[in-house]
Amino acid sequence: MTSPLITASALAARLNDPHARTLVCDCSFDLADPNAGARAHAAGHIPNAVYLHLDQDLSAPKTGRNGRHPLPERAAFAARMAELGASDDSLIVAYDASGAMFAGRLWWMLRWAGHAQVAVLDGGLAAWREAGGALQVGISSTPVPGRFTLRPALTRLLNHAEVRAGLGRGPRLLVDARAADRFRGENETLDPVAGHIPGATNRPFRDNLGPDNRFKTADALRAEWQALMAGRVPAELVQYCGSGATACHNLLAMEIAGLPGAALYAGSWSEWCAQPEAPIAVG
Repeated sequence: MTSPLITASALAARLNDPHARTLVCDCSFDLADPNAGARAHAAGHIPNAVYLHLDQDLSAPKTGRNGRHPLPERAAFAARMAELGASDDSLIVAYDASGAMFAGRLWWMLRWAGHAQVAVLDGGLAAWREAGGALQVGISSTPVPGRFTLRPALTRLLNHAEVRAGLGRGPRLLVDARAADRFRGENETLDPVAGHIPGATNRPFRDNLGPDNRFKTADALRAEWQALMAGRVPAELVQYCGSGATACHNLLAMEIAGLPGAALYAGSWSEWCAQPEAPIAVG
């Protein structure tokens, strides 16, 4: 893959090519209504797309201490992708209806499982419809299982202890993908404690998008991220958010910009604020 993005027209061409093995994954979700994505999928989706539920397919069970969307075991995730029809030679295309807010999570997780052939549909379902793409109503037929092999991760992942041990040390920069008001500790509605990890800077994931809900150009993203990095290299950045989903959007944007290598703190704020004596900053 030369870019982690795919256009609606390029996706349509692949779907019309009988020799191109492509699996399309609908990741639509609503944090305020966890069943909304499945309803939207049934109401109309890209033909033959399978649906992945953020809570059920892209997360492990919650314990009250591991965040709102803890990562599942890599092997369990790989097995689920195989059930949905993914194979080692598949191009897996993720999309949603929220500017890749949730598709980015699947993009990152597939790379975490060692699968390089993955792309995000730029503009999501709206771009598909604008390009004249047809929609399928109802639930797609049961997919034929594929052979999806777990391979060495293509991503970097840090846990709570590793993030906490690095606070205030070296050039590491924590980047929070939440909206600015939640970063400051205002208007918190999803987590029981408001604020952010001390020393973090704020880069709301929606800043990666233009007015059309598509990603900004690679050049624009590179300039913005390099300004935020202030001389650091990508490997010195750790991305987090509320529960580990939209942080992947920032990682995707850095990949588009040609700045790969940052790490993900998957537990993010929802895990951080649930730990005993974890330091908290506001403002």
